[in-house]
Amino acid sequence: MQQSTPLRIRQQIRNGTFTKPTSGCAPGFVQCNLVILPKEYADDFLTFCQLNPKSCPLIAMSENAGDFTLEILGVDVDIRTDISLYRIYENGELIRETADVKNIWQNNFMFFLLGCSFSFEEALLAENIEVRNISEEKNVPMYKTNISNSPVNDFKGEMVVSMRPLKPQDIERASQICSQFPKVHGAPIHFGNPLDIGITDINYPDFGEAVTIKEGEIPVFWACGVTPQLAIKNAKPPICITHSPGYMLITDIPNTSLRNNIDIQ
Repeated sequence: MQQSTPLRIRQQIRNGTFTKPTSGCAPGFVQCNLVILPKEYADDFLTFCQLNPKSCPLIAMSENAGDFTLEILGVDVDIRTDISLYRIYENGELIRETADVKNIWQNNFMFFLLGCSFSFEEALLAENIEVRNISEEKNVPMYKTNISNSPVNDFKGEMVVSMRPLKPQDIERASQICSQFPKVHGAPIHFGNPLDIGITDINYPDFGEAVTIKEGEIPVFWACGVTPQLAIKNAKPPICITHSPGYMLITDIPNTSLRNNIDIQ
C-alpha cells in the first residue's frame, strides 16, 4: 500500500477498502489536515491560521462556499469522501466519527486544508532517521500542551503536538531537515522533558497511539494540525467537520513543492 499512488489510495478510501491512518502512505505527496466550517466562521478561522502558522499552516481552502474539490489538490478529489475517518462536531462537542460526510454536506460549508507532519517524515527517512510510528505501523502519538495559540474571537486554545523519539545525534539534523518545510509545521518546537510543555505522561497520548521510546532516545515534539480541533471546541460552531487524527487527505501535490515555503498555488 505504501507504494500506491495518491489517486488509487483516495479511490480505495472512497469505496471503503482502505480504512487505516495514512502515515507512510503515498511517499512523495502532501497529506493534509481538514477543517470544514459554515461560511460565517470562515474569516475568523482563516485569521486564526494566519496568526498560528506553526500549528495551522494553510495549504489550501475553498474558493467558494459549497465547493468540495479544488483543482490544485489533484485528480478527482472529493473532500466529502476521500478521508478514511472524519469527526463531526456540534456546538463544539464531538458527536461521532464517520467514513463519509456526503449526507451532511451543506452549501454554506468552507473547507481548509492544513499541512501535516506526515509530509516531512519522508525527508527524515531519506536521511536514515527512523520514524517510529512508521516502523511500528502505528498512528503517530499526539498530545495536548500548555502552549497557547494566538486567539481570534472564540477560536482559541492550546497547541497540540506530535512526537517522534530520536537518538540525540539525530535531533539537530532532523531540525535542519524539517525547517525546510514550514508549510508542514517546520522544525520541532521542543525536545526533552515532556513536562516542560505540559505533557504529564508520554505513554498515554491524547490522540493516536503510544510508540516505543528506546533507552537513550529523546522525545521530539512538532506542532500538529489537530490543534484546530481544540479551538473548535471553544468556538462552538453549530456544526464542524474535521479529519480524525492520523487520517489525512492524500493529495497529488508533491512534497518537494513545500520545501522552503514555495507557493503551490
